[in-house]
Amino acid sequence: MVSTGDSAPDISATVANGEVEAFELNDHVGDGPVVLAFFPGAFTPPCSNEMVALQDHHDGFEDAGATLLGVSADSAFSLNSFRDEHDLAFDLVSDMDRDAIEAYGVRIDIEDLGLLGVANRSVFVLDDEGTVTYDWVADDPTNEPDYEELLDAVRSA
Repeated sequence: MVSTGDSAPDISATVANGEVEAFELNDHVGDGPVVLAFFPGAFTPPCSNEMVALQDHHDGFEDAGATLLGVSADSAFSLNSFRDEHDLAFDLVSDMDRDAIEAYGVRIDIEDLGLLGVANRSVFVLDDEGTVTYDWVADDPTNEPDYEELLDAVRSA
């Protein structure tokens, strides 16, 4: 699993930003802190709560010059609908191949919900060099990060 002090693995995927476009994490490294918020699945209550909470803190991320990205195994089309439903101002990365989920070491199965090979709820903050300066991984995927602690980590990155 990726942890604080590691070089962040690159992500090549698709981004849901109102459109559906190619995405490369390295295109964002060096433009201020990058926040990668992995989540199990769009339209599930805990994930909706987390993404809405991140949206509620969006001004704080912007003030810190950070790029905030949600990452899940959902399709970009589903993620665009999810963005629209919750009025999310940040982009969501579709990792349907699960390459990023595997590279960051956050793959889990939530068998009760039929979610297999999805991302465990986790957050990584990257600095301008692409070094992980903060990591949080849920012990239980229904748990959410401490958003104030996360903002402090972004301001320090």
